[in-house]
Amino acid sequence: MAPKLPIYMDNHASTPVDPRVFEAMKPYLTEHFGNPASTNHAFGWHAGESVERAREQVAALIGASPKEVTFTSGATESDNTAVIGVARAQQSKGRHIVVSPIEHNAVLDSCRYLAKKGYETTVLPIDSSGVVKVEDVVESLRDDTILVCVMMANNEIGTVQPIAEIGAVCRERGILFHVDVAQALGRLPVDVNVLNADLMALTAHKMHGPKGIGALWVRRTRPRVKLEPLIYGGKHERGLRSGTLATHQIVGFGKAAELGAVALVDGEVERLKNLRDRLWDGLRAGIDGISVNGSWEHRLPHNLNVSIPGVEGTALLMAIRDIAVSSGSACNSENLKPSHVLVAIGVPDDAMHTSIRLGLGRFNTEEEVEYVIERLCTEVERLRAMSPLMATSKSEQLEI
Repeated sequence: MAPKLPIYMDNHASTPVDPRVFEAMKPYLTEHFGNPASTNHAFGWHAGESVERAREQVAALIGASPKEVTFTSGATESDNTAVIGVARAQQSKGRHIVVSPIEHNAVLDSCRYLAKKGYETTVLPIDSSGVVKVEDVVESLRDDTILVCVMMANNEIGTVQPIAEIGAVCRERGILFHVDVAQALGRLPVDVNVLNADLMALTAHKMHGPKGIGALWVRRTRPRVKLEPLIYGGKHERGLRSGTLATHQIVGFGKAAELGAVALVDGEVERLKNLRDRLWDGLRAGIDGISVNGSWEHRLPHNLNVSIPGVEGTALLMAIRDIAVSSGSACNSENLKPSHVLVAIGVPDDAMHTSIRLGLGRFNTEEEVEYVIERLCTEVERLRAMSPLMATSKSEQLEI
């Protein structure tokens, strides 16, 4: 049976909202529309209770206390608040921050902003595996280091970092540790205590929840993390993030978190991994020279980032308009500069422009995977036949 077209395989960019999440959200747009901050009537009481229930659901997914979860507009705001908020609050202790080179731009751009304010950032070395080495983190730390930022799983190449080990180093040295877990939620176990984290950025739309809602987890004990807010006006969210709470989105986030916790134990993660492995086996068998970017062993179960020599990534995307994939991070898709992640792990220039990212999700099927394999193999062969680069390569081989 042929799959329904177009096929969506760009689940690192965003995920379709699960119907169960949508159903949970709907009443909060029409029936339960009260402002959670309105404490004088039933509409506000119900909204407030629903927000707190969602806070509990999100906290449960990461093994945290609900009081430590602050709702934001998404992981970008959470990353900004963590980096800049800690820097401002801790500046008397030091002005040095350590980051991995493959962090989301929400972290990297926050560090660039802080550089203009007199802060210094050390960017960790990284090799072709895309995995940070704990010993490199140790060597980067200084007496004035106040924060280390390493994302749990990369949004482009899907590599998974040794977060617990890095966190243990930071804990021993009394340095705060911030982790972006946006891509890991619902695919990898995330426990704030096991990972030795102090702050975490979360978002709903990467795990089949709504866009525009995320959270920042901030440890309240051992140690109690102090940071300054970026948004003022109203003292909402215990003063850390002012602004009227979007109850319907928060409820959706809570439901998505609940479903994400179920996915970790009901075989969904293993199903995604099997689909990903089948996709790779099919592409590897049908496309000469194809290679994986980043570590295969330390990788998200639903991620496949590959380079296909002899085919421009953008040309391939135009040729497969019935399949939604990406040539890199969706956050940078309008930027013609090469991916900073692929640059950091040393992917050659020619391979960088032939790279595509495939991200599987909850609603992808075996039939869709088989279709994608066939379409990609067919189009790569067709485009290679038209490519002057491939023609030159073949003539050189004949001369040799």
